[in-house]
Amino acid sequence: MFGLPQSTELNRQLPKKSIYSKFRLNTADRTKFDADIRKLTIIGEVSPATINIAAGENVAVFYVVLVSLRTQDYDKKNIALLSKLIDQNMLFSLEYEGKARLAVFRTRLLHSKWIPIQELNIKLTGLNLDAVWENIIAQVGNVEIEQGRTLDEQLVIDEEREKLRRQIERLERQARSEKQPRRKFELVQEIKRLSKS
Repeated sequence: MFGLPQSTELNRQLPKKSIYSKFRLNTADRTKFDADIRKLTIIGEVSPATINIAAGENVAVFYVVLVSLRTQDYDKKNIALLSKLIDQNMLFSLEYEGKARLAVFRTRLLHSKWIPIQELNIKLTGLNLDAVWENIIAQVGNVEIEQGRTLDEQLVIDEEREKLRRQIERLERQARSEKQPRRKFELVQEIKRLSKS
């Protein structure tokens, strides 16, 4: 299963009804959740009891949760909601019609690209579960940690870069459609200023 040792395998259903009742989701949230998610199953537990890696200071165990989706265009808020409601470190395997992607929540929802299920592979690298968990987050979110930065610092920097990129793209579209030469010039100057930062 995803390249994880057989000793980590579990097969425990996570009933949606128990999530609804335990966390008192309102009808609208329940409807959205049910429209996107068919079934939840805990398929793996990575801990010192299941593999030969020491517990970390912050991470003693994490779970691999299979999320069978009803649609590939799911609302990412539902996965983030699951992460926030259940106070555990969870790696989600989101599956839809033979394809899968990994997702994990760390300050925001990170996810990998859609690939065929049989190609899905989780690499456990690190000396303890803190390091293993951070490496999985970096692997799933395709985060390259720059020298001297922590994972959280890098996530903030990457998010700021992404916001800046989207802002530049928006301004470029605006500049292309602008008819007034003076306004177009102002937009181009703003794009140049943002590109330098």
